[in-house]
Amino acid sequence: MALETFKAVSKLQEGMKVECSTRGHKIVLDEPKQLGGTDEGMNPVEATLCALGACQAIVARCFARAKGVNLQEYRVELEGDLDTDGFLGKSDVRPGMQNIRAKVYIKSDSPEEKLKEFVEFVEKTCPVGDTIKNSANMSTELIIE
Repeated sequence: MALETFKAVSKLQEGMKVECSTRGHKIVLDEPKQLGGTDEGMNPVEATLCALGACQAIVARCFARAKGVNLQEYRVELEGDLDTDGFLGKSDVRPGMQNIRAKVYIKSDSPEEKLKEFVEFVEKTCPVGDTIKNSANMSTELIIE
């Protein structure tokens, strides 16, 4: 088994702004003004959609040649439905996204049937997509400073 551990740190800044870092890279997440943030970055739900699309695009690039696909361009547009009443505790609805829809745009001279099979392969192979569909085991350790 080739288990690799990935690490990230998310540190709350002022307001709803969060600085996220890993391997020397940083991104800022925030909430839009209508949800109490300052809109200085995408929110975590949007970042999840971006991570899913980016992961699928990377999988496509990694495997296109091996799958016999002449991949010239690959773009994923994603939408996710989230009932904010769940997050805000106003109802018993789940706090996470209930539906995610993707549109995959490919520029290629490969046959349409091969491209359909390739997109199915990408969806099946994408680690972020698999994590969303099958939920990773989570544990939390509290450390008081």
